[in-house]
Amino acid sequence: MAFKWRKWNRAIHRDFGYLFFGMTIIYALSGIAINHRNDWNPNYVIISEEIKEQAVSAKLSKAEVLQLLEKYGVADEYRKHYYPYPDYLKVFLNGGIAVLDQETGEGSIDITRKRLMFREMNYLHYNPSRAWTWFSDIFAAALVLIALSGILIPRGADGIGARGAWLTLLGVVVPLIFVIYYLY
Repeated sequence: MAFKWRKWNRAIHRDFGYLFFGMTIIYALSGIAINHRNDWNPNYVIISEEIKEQAVSAKLSKAEVLQLLEKYGVADEYRKHYYPYPDYLKVFLNGGIAVLDQETGEGSIDITRKRLMFREMNYLHYNPSRAWTWFSDIFAAALVLIALSGILIPRGADGIGARGAWLTLLGVVVPLIFVIYYLY
């Protein structure tokens, strides 16, 4: 009885594809996020709001600071406040800070919130532990098997002996062009 390598090839490709579906999505989305970290913060959302109040010369009490923060919907985030300089109020908030120049009445509120799901995916992308590194290495090896088994599945005009060869070659040449252009 002849070895049915096509049957085994399809089974490996299919089962590894199912098994590592979640990891592929995690690495793909976090990879896009990390690639664009100069355009946005992939781990946190930063909320900034300008404050414009009437000038006040007296130091504000905790109750007055809470009343001020209530106008901007962040009174529940209050931790403490102090005056690093005369007429300059600094308020510590959960995940942020508010500042107010009492002489001009101008200031800002900046709050940082964890970005839903991206923060966790990016954490995994940066290999947080030795065990995760091993799992990531297994995933990388599985991706090699998925890629190799995938190019062998189609037959005939779509297979690796025809159209598939050109697409595979293009998939290798494009990264090489970038490496040659940017590295040499």
